[in-house]
Amino acid sequence: MSSTVELTKENFDQTVTDNEFVLIDFWADWCGPCKQFAPVYEKAAGENPDLVFGKVDTEAQPELAAAFGIQSIPTLMIVRDQVAVFAQPGALPEAALTDVIGQARDLDMGEVRKAIAEQQAQEGQQAG
Repeated sequence: MSSTVELTKENFDQTVTDNEFVLIDFWADWCGPCKQFAPVYEKAAGENPDLVFGKVDTEAQPELAAAFGIQSIPTLMIVRDQVAVFAQPGALPEAALTDVIGQARDLDMGEVRKAIAEQQAQEGQQAG
């Protein structure tokens, strides 16, 4: 049984809302690097059973790919508390994926929210 969840436009919002830590692999069947990354991602999912590992097939779910501005695949995105805290294209080696997951786990989401609020305030001032 796969420990990854197939994300679609129907279940995406619910998945991200119901879980505080979601990793998302944007991929497609024709993509060689995506196929190389898949077993690394599956292994990480098995090693982190407390996290949700989702996969978005960009061919089947073009709206989701467009909504997140996915330009190249595979792209890994990490969403914590409904905030995208990491997004990077390219197939990560196992050690790099483990490192990224560790860094995302260690984030102080209070600090992240504060930084986002400050950035939005600055952008609001610049727009005015």
